[in-house]
Formats: sequence, structure tokens, C-alpha cells
Amino acid sequence: MRAADGHSATGVPDDETGGERRAGPAGSIVAAALRDLRAIDGAVYAAVATTPTPTLDAALRRLSRAADHSKLSLGIAAGLAVFPGRPRRAACAGLGAVAVASVSANLLAKRLVHRRRPDREAARVTIARQVPMPASASFPSGHTASAVAFAVGAGTVLPEALLPLWSLASAVAYSRVHTGVHYPGDVTAGAALGVASAVTAGRLRRGLRWG
Repeated sequence: MRAADGHSATGVPDDETGGERRAGPAGSIVAAALRDLRAIDGAVYAAVATTPTPTLDAALRRLSRAADHSKLSLGIAAGLAVFPGRPRRAACAGLGAVAVASVSANLLAKRLVHRRRPDREAARVTIARQVPMPASASFPSGHTASAVAFAVGAGTVLPEALLPLWSLASAVAYSRVHTGVHYPGDVTAGAALGVASAVTAGRLRRGLRWG
């Protein structure tokens, strides 16, 4: 099935589900594997979109909006910074990781990949769970990258905070799929980028301390 705007019924653009270029046996295998992964990505997105969850819709919509511009992470960092010692250092580490993740996701990755956002109408995402559709590219999820980066960055300094922060970051990641603005693959990539950003920020912080 195809929507009028060239998207499949899963919300994946037609040019992302086929049309691989002939580039020799190895290139064809890679292209076919990528096509299959996009098909799975779209199928999972469609399954989430069509599963009725009226009890969760409002809560996940609010959570997704609360994570805009890393407001959740900034609020948690402000709370941690009240307490001297490890909590304050954890807040600084988390915010440093968010800065690296934000630059990596929004200024680098999104501009390189240019993946189109899902078509929520074709996927029939209910209005009750929708948030405004961002104008930026879909891959990777910047919300997820920043939330995970903060969780790992702060949790490395304050281990007792890692599990609750990671749980919150996971909920933010899922909320981006639930509200229809990202494919599952986008948030998976965002999570990986968030972890890498936290590691990078930590190494930079240690390097400056020892330099």
C-alpha cells in the first residue's frame, strides 16, 4: 500500500524501502541488508502506532515535550548542583555530555544522513499522542542522544543515579517513537551516540584536569 505522498503504509518513504543502486555483489548485499533493516524499522514503528494505549498517550506526550531542548536534564542537573561534592560534579559531567551529544546529533549526524521524518498520517498515529513534528532530519534522535548522554555522564560520577537516569532516558527514547516523530532505528542510533558522547566528554574532562 502507498500513501499519496509516496510513503508506504508504515510511514517509511518509498525511496527508503527500495531502489538500491547496482554496485557489485558486495554493494548489493549491503543495500539489501539496509533495505531489510528499514523494513523492520518501519514495521515496528507501524506496530507502535496502531497499538491502542489511551492510558499512556497523555503521559508519554508530556514526557516527550518535557525533554525538548534537554529541559529534563537541565532541571535534574540544577537539583544535583545544589549539593556539593559528587552530585555537583555529576551535574557538570552530565551537562558536558549533553553538549557533546547535541552538537554531534544536530550539527553533524542529522546533516549527513538527511532521513525524512515518519508520515504519521499514513501510519495512523492517533492525535491524542502527537507532539509537534520537528523540521530537522529524523536520524538520529537528538532527544534520545542528549537524555542518554546525561544519564551516562552523570551516572559515571554518581553511580547510584545511573539506574533512575537511564530509566528516564529510556522512557524519553520510547516516547519519541510513541508520539510518531521518530523511527525505532533513530532512537537506537541516538542512544549509541549518547553513550559515545558521554565517554568522549569524560575523556575531555579528565584531559583538561590533568593538562
